[in-house]
Amino acid sequence: MSYAAVCSAATAQGLDVLGGFHGGVEDGLPAGCQTLLLLGPAPDFWPQFRQSVEYCDRLPDPVDRWSTRVIPQLADELHATPFLPFGGPPYAPFLSWALKTNRAWSSPVGMLVHDTAGLMVSFRGALAFRQKLDLPPTGLRPCDSCTAKPCLSACPVDALSAAEGYDTAACHDYLDTADGQNCLSSGCKARRACPVSAGANRDPEQSAHHMKYFHKPRAF
Repeated sequence: MSYAAVCSAATAQGLDVLGGFHGGVEDGLPAGCQTLLLLGPAPDFWPQFRQSVEYCDRLPDPVDRWSTRVIPQLADELHATPFLPFGGPPYAPFLSWALKTNRAWSSPVGMLVHDTAGLMVSFRGALAFRQKLDLPPTGLRPCDSCTAKPCLSACPVDALSAAEGYDTAACHDYLDTADGQNCLSSGCKARRACPVSAGANRDPEQSAHHMKYFHKPRAF
């Protein structure tokens, strides 16, 4: 098994390898495993996903159901152990795993920022391998060279701050307004403001899908 082979198999499913690290049981890996790779949507994920059984059957939670089917299938194909970021407790430590890859970091607004997906980074699963796979060099935290830092001023209600945390009430209140419909239909303005987020090529329909699950309109 090689890193390139894993990337190729992931690409065939509309996924990207968004980082990896060498570790062991102290990092939450199964006994005997030495490498963990994180998987997330590739830039062409949504068009591929729209052809899936889970999208077409119009039943609830299509993306999670797709992940529940595809990630274990990849694991079987690649002789790996699969992990999903939902379905607990207990939950796999995806946040700490992402930070260990040196391809994701805390951003000025507190959310994870990724070297190629920016603030649009998300994970659909992870694969643990018994082999110590050769991993490519990691990137640099994009925020360190970003002088404008548009993410800090993009939120209309200042709901995001690394120092003060995420003001969920302010965010949800805004989403219930007419002005907030843009975030619901196209995704969080702060996430979109990150210059690196363009690398995720996030389809607005994909963002709207996730926002629908994040925010339920308030009944008056």
